[in-house]
Amino acid sequence: MKPFNSKALLQIAAAAALSAVSFLAPVAARADAVEDFYKDKLVTFLVSAPAGSLTDLVARSFAEHFKSHMAGNPNVAVLNLPGAGGMMAAAQLQLKEPDDGTVIGFLQRNNLYVPLIEGEKTGFDPRELEWLGSLEKVAYAMVATDKSEVQTTEDLFEKPLILGATGFSNENRTLPAMLNDMIGTKFKIIHGYDARGEVYLAMERGEVDGWASTVAGLSVPDTKQMLDHGRLKVLLHLGFESPAPFENVPNLSAYLTKSEDKELYSFFTRSMEAGRPIGVPKGVPADRLAALRKAFDEAAADPDFIAAMKARDYPVEAINGAAVEQVVKDLYATSEATLAKVRAVTTAEEQN
Repeated sequence: MKPFNSKALLQIAAAAALSAVSFLAPVAARADAVEDFYKDKLVTFLVSAPAGSLTDLVARSFAEHFKSHMAGNPNVAVLNLPGAGGMMAAAQLQLKEPDDGTVIGFLQRNNLYVPLIEGEKTGFDPRELEWLGSLEKVAYAMVATDKSEVQTTEDLFEKPLILGATGFSNENRTLPAMLNDMIGTKFKIIHGYDARGEVYLAMERGEVDGWASTVAGLSVPDTKQMLDHGRLKVLLHLGFESPAPFENVPNLSAYLTKSEDKELYSFFTRSMEAGRPIGVPKGVPADRLAALRKAFDEAAADPDFIAAMKARDYPVEAINGAAVEQVVKDLYATSEATLAKVRAVTTAEEQN
């Protein structure tokens, strides 16, 4: 046996230590570079909705919590750029904002699929953004007032229900319109109301009998009060599950059975899995993008942020950036035959 060589052992140990330091140094350097970049920087949240709207309130709260989880603890500001159903802010983010990680888009779910329907005229392509994640999953439900002749799910197939809706291509019009064709509901849809509040005023005045509401919208205090006092009733979930707190209300799983109809309907509901998408322009350096995604994940799970949203009856159901990217990939994998039907639904004159 060779004698123990302590000098050789020390040389090996020193080499191993040097190798470990060499391996870790780039990682530490990258982390320091991100922190140095964001220190004293201003990060702008570009919000695709008006000041004072629910989207704006959520964005402002999230921006403050995001800041505390971001390397370098940068300053944050919110810039509202509403218009064209959020497409104005989306196009601005992709085409005109710097790709250095200092501008973050707080966008809308229709930004993920409208370019497929309307083409290049939107000036936006969701595949040209890097996605950090989404804060919300969206579900819709059909509601009617106590003054309506329609009071049960079965009534939807036997009696007309006059609905209020906002934009012609908005989900609160397109989903009920599709169900008329697919399962024989008898919705009469009056679109063109500016916002949710106008629809509820129209319901109180008796101009319309109901509308397709988001499930989250049913927890807003004034709407919840209407439900609690029996002045409003949930009749049908416009999805394939019945979410809380309306688990006993029927959903489309028993009615929407044709595969071609499911594919068409699912085109719209797929984007709802990323109901509040947040992204940055492509070109953001990889280390900053990783830091932004990490900050998103941590801020979305921050107990203080969740508590703040709960106080506003806003449910946080976050998904990460990879999940949003998958939603976009699924939408862009839609067959041309189905897209033709989608365009007909969103652009053809209403036949009700």
